[in-house]
Amino acid sequence: MPATTHTFRVEGMHCASCSLLIDDALEDLPGVRSTRTTLKQGRTTVELDLSRNSPRDVVRVIEELGYRASPLP
Repeated sequence: MPATTHTFRVEGMHCASCSLLIDDALEDLPGVRSTRTTLKQGRTTVELDLSRNSPRDVVRVIEELGYRASPLP
C-alpha cells in the first residue's frame, strides 16, 4: 500500500533533542517510512503505510514519550 503523509501538532518540546527523540521513536513504528519533527514549528510530519499502522498509533507513540500530539488537517 502506498504511504500517505500526515502532520501532527506536538506540544511540550523544549529543545532539539526532543525532536530527535520523537523521530527516533516513530522510526521504530512499523509502517513509518519517514518522519520529520521540527521544534520551531511544533510539528511532526510522518509518511505512513496505513496498512501497518494508523495516525492514532503515531499520536500514542508521541504521547508515551511525554508530549501532547494531535493530527492536523
